[in-house]
Amino acid sequence: MHRKSLILLLSSVSFLVIVGLVMLISTCVFNANANAADGYREAKKQGFWLFLGIGVCVGAALTDYRFWKKRNWMLYAGVVLLLVLCFVPGVGREINGESRWIEIGALRLQPSEFAKISVIVFLAYWFSRHPDGGNHFIRGFGAPLAFVALPLFLILFEVDIGTTAVLSATTLLILYVAGSNWKYLTGLCLAGVVAFIGMMRYAPNRVERIMAFLDLEEHQNEAGYQQWLSLMAIGSGGMTGRGVGEGRLKMMYMPFAHTDFIFPMIGEEMGMVCTILVVLAFIFLVFSGFIIGAHAPDRFGTLLATGLVGYIGVQAFVNIGVTTAILPNTGLTLPFVSYGGSSLLIGFVAVGILINIYRQGVVEKGDDKDWVIRRKRITPRA
Repeated sequence: MHRKSLILLLSSVSFLVIVGLVMLISTCVFNANANAADGYREAKKQGFWLFLGIGVCVGAALTDYRFWKKRNWMLYAGVVLLLVLCFVPGVGREINGESRWIEIGALRLQPSEFAKISVIVFLAYWFSRHPDGGNHFIRGFGAPLAFVALPLFLILFEVDIGTTAVLSATTLLILYVAGSNWKYLTGLCLAGVVAFIGMMRYAPNRVERIMAFLDLEEHQNEAGYQQWLSLMAIGSGGMTGRGVGEGRLKMMYMPFAHTDFIFPMIGEEMGMVCTILVVLAFIFLVFSGFIIGAHAPDRFGTLLATGLVGYIGVQAFVNIGVTTAILPNTGLTLPFVSYGGSSLLIGFVAVGILINIYRQGVVEKGDDKDWVIRRKRITPRA
């Protein structure tokens, strides 16, 4: 199964990227700025980020994954600096009341995407250095959380609750796999729930989204507008969809149809069959990542692979949960599918690292050598 895991990983990512490009071309022209001369500008930008992402993926696949372990503090400091720049006038860019972006000339980046890699690398480094710290409160719980808290709070103050939730869940997953005491993890979960409830006092629009989630029909023209249209889009597509390019709700009705709410557009144009395939692709991606992590040469590789596929899986679950109205609305892209350069780039970095962990696992376990020996044994003598 380990040998097949790489094929499963690459097949899943390729399918998601292809579906994302097709749907982006289909939807972006209707969500373009009215003053934009080119309605396919977003599709062209995504194509640029795709080629850049593939190049970065190849580079990460050829780089020993222990490279990230040696430079984890440099990566951590750089990400914290980028997150701080989001609040600096003239550099940070606020959109819809959220300070998630920085702009340097024509380049716009979302530092919270880079924070995902940084947090995962740091936690993998920490628990590989302290393998026996699971039951120790400081080494196995308090100290790593103290370092993770800084980027998490910066992302939270950007009013990016979705990314904060994804990173928190990924942190919890790594802590669990690393062997942290279950009592500490239970307390962390309870503290997170309390903090979330308290935070609602300072984000009234989030309270409206939760109320809309609880009674979507009642709030279909207010805070529940997107999710209500999302269900209509998925339902109207049926099993096979209206056909690519034939969707109706993308025509200036569905806000962010090419980003956060691209999944219901897939349902409307390609039908339930394609939405199920998208869900299965994410399941196979996460499964293959866990297999790669289980066969990693060392503890750092195992935790790193677990964290990388964990964040992809959690983010995909949240996005699909929001667009199918089983979770309250929050702004998160669908990995490898939604429009977004930073998200796509970091996704390919994660895939490249997973490929290298796979390669190192094959070499360390001697699979290639054993295969050569077996092949020589069955080769007839001259």
